[in-house]
Amino acid sequence: MAAQKIKVMIVGSGNIGTDLMIKIHTLSKRLELVGMLGIDPESEGLAMAQKYGIATSAEGLQGATKLPGWEETRIVFDATSAKAHEHHHQLCLQAGKQLIDMTPAAIGPYCVPAVNMAEHLAEQNVNMVTCGGQATIPMVYAVSRVAEKVPYAEIVASVSSRSAGPGTRANIDEFTQTTSAGITKIGGAENGKAIIILNPAEPPMIMRNTVYTLSQGASEDDIAKSVAAMVAEIQTYVPGYSLKQELQFEHFAQDRLLNIPGFGKTTGLKTTIFLEVEGAGHYLPKYSGNLDIMTSAARSVAERMAVEKFGLQEAA
Repeated sequence: MAAQKIKVMIVGSGNIGTDLMIKIHTLSKRLELVGMLGIDPESEGLAMAQKYGIATSAEGLQGATKLPGWEETRIVFDATSAKAHEHHHQLCLQAGKQLIDMTPAAIGPYCVPAVNMAEHLAEQNVNMVTCGGQATIPMVYAVSRVAEKVPYAEIVASVSSRSAGPGTRANIDEFTQTTSAGITKIGGAENGKAIIILNPAEPPMIMRNTVYTLSQGASEDDIAKSVAAMVAEIQTYVPGYSLKQELQFEHFAQDRLLNIPGFGKTTGLKTTIFLEVEGAGHYLPKYSGNLDIMTSAARSVAERMAVEKFGLQEAA
């Protein structure tokens, strides 16, 4: 007998929602997608869902209540916008649905599967930070967990302009604010800064991320081992995640202080981490690693919740 699955719905039929739909429908052994919701009846995401035999509505999350699987739905993924999520949060709260927020709204706590998933299993709304956050915050955490402290961390996320849809572009300000907050709240840095670059290069470039940390009380070897272990952990749910080259280190002592604009002069070990995220190509081309890491992380959280929160019994 086939194992039962937890029923889920997606609100948002754009790039992120459509990629997540394909991942769940074709790959997941724990989740059953019973509804795809959007506001554009002509969207490609809704059309693809209909071909898969998934119930759809062009009335947004409000239309979910008219679909046959709504009552049994346990998890709702929000792939819309920060502004729309405020309304969706209230609807799901009232209906008792688990929300996995893929917008930068950050009403619920930040969740990065490889770092703090276990801490938020009881939360009704968890926020997936941002694509840049999912890629880089684990690296900041990898440094902070072996250091006495990380006074400063900065990340630069560079993605192809082609892979940044209307939702991403509308949320640029929220991206930097949410990612910066995640660097400190999850990554463990005392101060954080995030920068995003939409690169118009042709042919499109794969998502690249650069992480800078200034740490105290950790050796180069400790940091290198911690980073390697974290990369391996993320690769369990994002296979295309990798180090682009070896870590770079630079030491700053009292006779040669590092001056960080807006922060000041300080000592410590500067670590530079170069990352690359290649997408799985489920919906958009493989250069859209920024899309893939968000949808893969969200799916990972939901599948873990299916077992640890909702008690899904898997087949032996």
